[in-house]
Amino acid sequence: MKNEKKSFFTGIVFGMALLFFINSIVTNGSLIYRKLVSKELTQKQKIAEIQKIVDTYYVNEYDKDFMEETMYKGMVASLKDPYSYYMTEEEFKQFKENTEGNYVGIGITVNLTEDENMLINQVFEGSPAKESGLKEGDKITKVDGVLVNLENYQDVVSSIKGEEGTSVKLTIYRESENKTFDVDVIRRNLDVPTVEHKMLEDNIGYIKINQFDGVTYDQFNEAFNNLSSADGLIIDLRNNPGGLLVTVNKITDMLVPEGNITYIEDKNGNREYHKSDANYYNKPLAIIVNENSASASEVLTGAVKDFGVGKIVGETTYGKGVVQNTFNLTDGSGVKVTIAKYYTPSGVCIDGTGIEPDYKVENPEDNSQDLQLEKAIEVVKNFN
Repeated sequence: MKNEKKSFFTGIVFGMALLFFINSIVTNGSLIYRKLVSKELTQKQKIAEIQKIVDTYYVNEYDKDFMEETMYKGMVASLKDPYSYYMTEEEFKQFKENTEGNYVGIGITVNLTEDENMLINQVFEGSPAKESGLKEGDKITKVDGVLVNLENYQDVVSSIKGEEGTSVKLTIYRESENKTFDVDVIRRNLDVPTVEHKMLEDNIGYIKINQFDGVTYDQFNEAFNNLSSADGLIIDLRNNPGGLLVTVNKITDMLVPEGNITYIEDKNGNREYHKSDANYYNKPLAIIVNENSASASEVLTGAVKDFGVGKIVGETTYGKGVVQNTFNLTDGSGVKVTIAKYYTPSGVCIDGTGIEPDYKVENPEDNSQDLQLEKAIEVVKNFN
């Protein structure tokens, strides 16, 4: 009996050893085949080979860090999804600032001109820039003595931001007065103004939402309360590219009755519903949209249209019915990836098609008249 147990145990050990030996041969054989026969390279091997060729033969100097970042960008770009992309640490930091709607700066937006100056195209009300006398149309030629040009533009733009309470010296050229002057502006913590509002004739309230950032809900709520005495409301979403889903859901909840605002569905068919409560704006309502009203703008537009609580005026919207999420990488960089599709309350995904307005109105190309706003006013006055 002992000999039988010993033989059985020996057989098990031998069998395990044989399996390990066979597995080793298969694994090593596969590696040898991939390397010597098929010439297949691992990802690391291929990168190393390309790097060696560049280092050995490339005639000009190059930026290795830029090469590496470009490789990561290309990896995500291969998805062929315009909404999914890789961001460097600096780009990711800027992205988060933009979506939060809060930053330390002077309160301007700029763009690079053909003559390589920095043109101020917007000065925020109540900002340090406004208080320092800066105007839309001013050109910034130097920042802290550094001449603005194409190569350093992004770095110079970033340098205008900084620590709260510190100052930045701007050299300004004002074409209307044909003069150049310096101005010191104190940096301050600012909320980007994403909402504008006013009372129109016939006691109709008007709110324009430029984008849905982290600060937008509070700004909308303030505008909404300021216009509470209005007999009806127009919400202008033209050229609004979208923004945060959580923000637009909170705003839409104020406008529609109880039900589903939207739901999103991921690659596995899992659904996440976003609902509204029973309290809503029970007065005449019109939403103005155009071909550049996208994403979160379409969430609000689709809900208002499906619930039947307002009329849509303007042009067919952009048609972005997908949702992205951002992911932090451990080195401070980030990736933004499309993770789901979203649907209107009636279960329609508008990706690629957009939302048709109830009243299709186009403005003249020279913008001589705002026919869309005029129609929205008419709709609110005669709402039924």
